Amino acid sequence: QVQLVESGGGLVQPGGSLRLSCVVSGSIFSINTMGWYRQAPGKQRELVAVITSGGSTNYADSVKGRFTISRDNPNHTIWLQMNSLKPEDAAVYYCNRAWGSGPFGSWGQGTQVTVSS
Repeated sequence: QVQLVESGGGLVQPGGSLRLSCVVSGSIFSINTMGWYRQAPGKQRELVAVITSGGSTNYADSVKGRFTISRDNPNHTIWLQMNSLKPEDAAVYYCNRAWGSGPFGSWGQGTQVTVSS
């Protein structure tokens, strides 16, 4: 069974930065395209950043130029570096498989990001 453990969220002022981490176990991590999703209260979960097994990346327009996704295959870890944070970036952030077969059947607990002065 796949387990995903996200961490690194917190409270940050507008314009600040955070770095999220996600450790994945129970899957052949290196072959999967992975992504960061977020869900704000009252909104649907959205995919904001994707990284393929080969390291190619793709971003939602709302975060392009501010967020950077990266991965470490041997350690089954992906990161999301978030800079120039805005109040509208506040959400619970989750990692999971992206594109192709879609998300794994299970989700982690997510990590809360709050952007407020």
